[in-house]
Amino acid sequence: MDLEDAGQAPAIKYLIRDRDAKYPPAIDDIVEQAGITTTLTGIRIPRMNSITERWVRTLRRELLDRTLIWNEHHLRHALHALKEYEQHDNKHRTHRTLQAAAPLHASPEPLDPEQIDRLSIRRHDRLSGVIHAYRHVC
Repeated sequence: MDLEDAGQAPAIKYLIRDRDAKYPPAIDDIVEQAGITTTLTGIRIPRMNSITERWVRTLRRELLDRTLIWNEHHLRHALHALKEYEQHDNKHRTHRTLQAAAPLHASPEPLDPEQIDRLSIRRHDRLSGVIHAYRHVC
């Protein structure tokens, strides 16, 4: 049974953090007592943090900055929205570095000039209309 179905928050298993000196050893002890494994980012791997920070910044800009959490029930709804956003980002949203493909899908095939005249595009609202996804209907 999923913890969320039972009305409990999901268990946190891992905490990924950098090696900044602002984290005293007491923080690691507290996290360990809670049963959470701390994983440190790599040494001298600046891109490791930058990729994560970029994803978090995009998540905040597109979803979380528009959200004000009122109570625990609303927080659980927001967690569901985060999962939906993650699926959208990995399966549907185009990424420039992947030549307009989504990370979990292959690159789209280019359109023939004859197909452009017959395009039929449908919009699918995600996250109650916060994000719009578009697709070609054959």
